[in-house]
Amino acid sequence: MGHILVTGSSRGIGRAALETLAARGAKVIGHASRSLDSDAGTLPIIAADFGNPLAPQALWEAALDIAGGEIDVVVNNAGRFEANRLDRSDIEWLDAWEDTLRVNLTSAAQLSRHAVLHWQERGFAGRLVHVASRAAYRGDSPAHWHYAAAKSGMVGMHKTIARAYAKDGILSFAVTPGFTDTSMADDYLASRGGLGLLADIPLGRVATPDEIAAIIAFCALDAPPSMTGAVIDANGASFVR
Repeated sequence: MGHILVTGSSRGIGRAALETLAARGAKVIGHASRSLDSDAGTLPIIAADFGNPLAPQALWEAALDIAGGEIDVVVNNAGRFEANRLDRSDIEWLDAWEDTLRVNLTSAAQLSRHAVLHWQERGFAGRLVHVASRAAYRGDSPAHWHYAAAKSGMVGMHKTIARAYAKDGILSFAVTPGFTDTSMADDYLASRGGLGLLADIPLGRVATPDEIAAIIAFCALDAPPSMTGAVIDANGASFVR
């Protein structure tokens, strides 16, 4: 089993995915926005701040070095979720918009590009797994235009990659979670009135990181090639399409 690069793997869904894949025997390489002082364990974790446009390439090169020149799967999970009120100053609003799109979408595009070129040059199949969001389809709060736009862009990018490179054995999958029990989700629930928001979820609870990690691992390791291009929802039936 080859090497898998998982971005945004210091906590939440990314950390659960890293551990789930490692438990399946994959050689995983993690990523965090800054160096971790503790509990990284024996798994390699590369620090790269995606707010810097040069960071995704630096991460890719460092991961390739650790992997001995071959990476088989990239999981684009890194994300930023910060409110951006409309009544901010023009420059504050625009800065927050561009920062969120850079971290949530542009960095994933850069890594996907490096991966596709890598697989084409080496002539072997590879897989991309993109962690998007329910927000890609139903939108988000008035303070999160940028987050919904980034996740919609990720889904569009994923579908384009799947259609363009299936002939090369390059497969692409996307996962669109709803609320998940992570620190990002806790902040969001608090901003939207707390647990009352659960009334919108027929399942009656938010997802756990382990549930989303299981879907990521399936896409990375088990999903049949004919599933390329699929978007897998995991939102407790709060949005169905």
